[in-house]
Amino acid sequence: MTRFALSVLTAAALFTSACQAQDDPVDPVQTDASTAGEVAAETPAMSETLADDSFREVPDSQAQMQLSFAPVVRQAAPAVVNVYSTRTVQRQMDPFFNRFFGQQGPRQQGSLGSGVIVDSTGVVVTNNHVVQGADELRIVLNDRREFDAEILIADEQTDLAVLRIVTDEPLPAMPLARPGTAEIGDLVLAIGNPFGVGQTVTSGIVSALARTEVGVSDFAFFIQTDAAINPGNSGGALINMDGSLIGVNSAIYSRSGGSNGIGFAIPVEMVRRVVDAALTEGELIQPWLGARLQTVTGEIANSLGLDRPRGALVSDIYPGAAADAAGLRQGDIVLAIDDVDVNDEPGARFRYATRAIGEASRFAILRNGDRIEVNVPVEVAPGEAEPARRVIEGRNPLAGMELVELSPAFNQEVGFDPFARGVVVLSVQRGSAADYFGFRPGDRVLELLDARIDEIEDIERLLDGQDDLKSWPIAIERRGLRQEANLQL
Repeated sequence: MTRFALSVLTAAALFTSACQAQDDPVDPVQTDASTAGEVAAETPAMSETLADDSFREVPDSQAQMQLSFAPVVRQAAPAVVNVYSTRTVQRQMDPFFNRFFGQQGPRQQGSLGSGVIVDSTGVVVTNNHVVQGADELRIVLNDRREFDAEILIADEQTDLAVLRIVTDEPLPAMPLARPGTAEIGDLVLAIGNPFGVGQTVTSGIVSALARTEVGVSDFAFFIQTDAAINPGNSGGALINMDGSLIGVNSAIYSRSGGSNGIGFAIPVEMVRRVVDAALTEGELIQPWLGARLQTVTGEIANSLGLDRPRGALVSDIYPGAAADAAGLRQGDIVLAIDDVDVNDEPGARFRYATRAIGEASRFAILRNGDRIEVNVPVEVAPGEAEPARRVIEGRNPLAGMELVELSPAFNQEVGFDPFARGVVVLSVQRGSAADYFGFRPGDRVLELLDARIDEIEDIERLLDGQDDLKSWPIAIERRGLRQEANLQL
């Protein structure tokens, strides 16, 4: 479904996606590949590795300082690829120039990013913004072989995409690191194709974990590194000293567009979830907890008698949702999910979102001073993502409105408040009564003729037999504000 006026924009002004646009169009390619279901059937389970803590040592001699990353690079680099995408864009010119030069037609625009082969059958993970809107895709390996590719999943919320290289030959693949093994201070390497100069390796450390203030995706939860990441690195690999993927490079903090030593990578936990969904379900369905959470601030911690700010406070529960079924209550504080500490609301949402539908997630919560654990089912948002639409007709101020009923599934699809209920205006026919009275898409109808509106049937019942009515009291919500009017026909 196309997001309309209710959609939420997530890009922050100072955060730049690490992909690069190209002025020269990329050569067209043909795409002919098997379906996602066939991919799942022939794809073996992805390998896992874990760097043991005993190998983490601080260099204590000149000889150790002269050690090389070359063995790790030789192992990992063949699995990092260049992703070339082309899209058709319409030229925008000033009408003045169109008078003299005519209307300019569409043109081909190319962009460059990176990707990581995570399975030898040719499964590649990259960023969604690298392939978004692409008409054609071409993958170039480290050894300069070129392949066509198809998109299995492209998810805007996680900013991840999974591609399938069209080939029958086995390809070099990078193992996924075991979740939770990365630590602040670990040495890491970033591999990608910055500025289109060719595959490049940079080194650094894990500067921070669980960065949630980076507004470049709906699930803002990143590994921060000082390894140089530049335009063209988007979708590339952030690896540990075991040669395993710990994150997919996605964004940089920069005022100039170049690397300032603050780069961000999507953690392997989310990468694994999206890849698994591409190879099994064929689509990524986001779970919905059904609990409104808020970060525990210092003020909240003091009011609750906590020794320090920690966790996420449950401020509301949606009836019948997963949180309600698990027994969560208002006032509970979520301290950890699946044995990983929760520091804030975005961290809690991220942890829950990495679980597949049908699984259960273990929540550690603080309730009345006691720490208890509950199993929370991982479920989809209730309702329909594409509910039935109805157009109001007749002689009334609402004629010409196209209405839908809100539900968590629909709200989640369009970026609306998941807890909002009632009836919302999806569109307004030009020249209709609703257009005349100034109704807009996104308006939520709260009351009509002094009666509360919960569903479309409420409106239709109130309109029945009222063709001669002159005065129409109505209340709507627009951009979070209640507005009332008495419309006269």
